[in-house]
Amino acid sequence: MTGRALLLERTTGPLYGLLLAAAVWILLRGHNAPGGGFIGGLVAVAGTAAYAMVFGATPAQRRVPLGPIPLALLGAALALLSGLPALALGRPYLTHLWWNLPLGFAELPLSTVLLFDIGVFLAVWGTLAGYVLALLRGGEMDRGGAP
Repeated sequence: MTGRALLLERTTGPLYGLLLAAAVWILLRGHNAPGGGFIGGLVAVAGTAAYAMVFGATPAQRRVPLGPIPLALLGAALALLSGLPALALGRPYLTHLWWNLPLGFAELPLSTVLLFDIGVFLAVWGTLAGYVLALLRGGEMDRGGAP
């Protein structure tokens, strides 16, 4: 007989959302302070891993946008594409460009660094979530569960 950890089941869903919100905050904070795409991606993986340990690999995979492999590929593509605008202006690849977006009441500073960091975030989350989910699937199969 297997017991249910009701408290763990009830808190993991909100914890997952909280970890993803923290991951995005760390991603966006990383331009001016420690953090960025890599650390944010690791926090997102922690959320996916926690959800997978409580509910299983398949339900956790459904919560990863696009699935782990497509997410990792999209992230790698975004990171690589972030260097192309500099080439178009005759600058070295991955020389990041900055500009201000006027909002009427203020200006929002933007750069190609944000695109690079988002790409790293998605690549880390997708790649490591794929590993975590594969490891947990192996454990599920060893216990006689469905893959």
